[in-house]
Amino acid sequence: MSANGRPMSGAVVNGVDFERWAVVLCKPDAVARGLTNRILEMISDTGVTVSDRMDVVAQPWQPHVVYRDMLADTGHRNLRNLPAYIDAAYANQTVTVALAHGGLGIHAKLRQLIGHTDPTRAVPGTIRGDLGDDSLAVANAENRLIRNLVHTSDDPSSARREYGTWWGPGRRLLESDFDTCSVILCKPDAVERGLVDAVLERIAAAGVTVRLRVDVTVQPWQAHVHYWDLLVDADYFPDRDIPVCLDDAYAGKKVTVALAYGEPGIHARLRQLIGHFDPTRAAAGTIRGDYGNDSLEAALAEGRLVHNLVHTSDDPDATRRDFGTWFGAGRRLLLTSPSGVPLQPTHADR
Repeated sequence: MSANGRPMSGAVVNGVDFERWAVVLCKPDAVARGLTNRILEMISDTGVTVSDRMDVVAQPWQPHVVYRDMLADTGHRNLRNLPAYIDAAYANQTVTVALAHGGLGIHAKLRQLIGHTDPTRAVPGTIRGDLGDDSLAVANAENRLIRNLVHTSDDPSSARREYGTWWGPGRRLLESDFDTCSVILCKPDAVERGLVDAVLERIAAAGVTVRLRVDVTVQPWQAHVHYWDLLVDADYFPDRDIPVCLDDAYAGKKVTVALAYGEPGIHARLRQLIGHFDPTRAAAGTIRGDYGNDSLEAALAEGRLVHNLVHTSDDPDATRRDFGTWFGAGRRLLLTSPSGVPLQPTHADR
């Protein structure tokens, strides 16, 4: 901390070394032209790891912070109109941001890769040179910002500032959130039997913080993504038509999802708490053991999936996938780790 109590502007914050991390901003024109995937692929092709991609509807303050040096430059010839140009280009427009991880010198490497500010002056092989379709001359004539697709952090200080701008100040990298976060899925049978509150209360009573409860009407793709392993290994279940079983059990049905926060190891703890997938084999004191009323034997006889009330993510990778499936990949800002947040359900049918 500085003498006035404000954070220092060093390159390392909360364990994030911005000497080796850069922020990639795919601008509104890149999103509008459907070039975001291509841009991130061109960055990845240089050996840089790209992660934590997130779509954001830009609030006016965010591009103001990104362009702070230009806005504060008293010698900038378009200073009078620049705020209006920035607002017109960004406010309430969708951008895509991502993190790029590489070695020392990543910022200069990426700046070289994206190319000159004016795409007409960017050399072939650069992102702006290969994909750009605008020019500074045209932009000046039309009194607007130039459309040049992408921005990357200039240096470690810029990376830190831009990380706080797009992901939230003081945030840890999202990978670490999945180590201490799990998705809870209260299945259709839990909803139909009125057991959602009881299930979430049991999880919260285990010392886990439960928040961001959301009611969802299941689309078929969500069940397919969630149970991808059953679909891929369907030949192991010759007694059931797995695609049909999934659609019958989930499509158009109500489920409730929530996020659970705890210490590393939360995934194993929750899997132990919910109990064996066959409720008749789940121990007393587990959720399925105490509340389950179905059996694998009955499910097999009826050619369906077993009704076992609840799922929690198996591990951090499963949490990432489950979060995107049930909350939406574009809502990662929900993942900010709480501190002592009580169970406060919120409902939003999607």
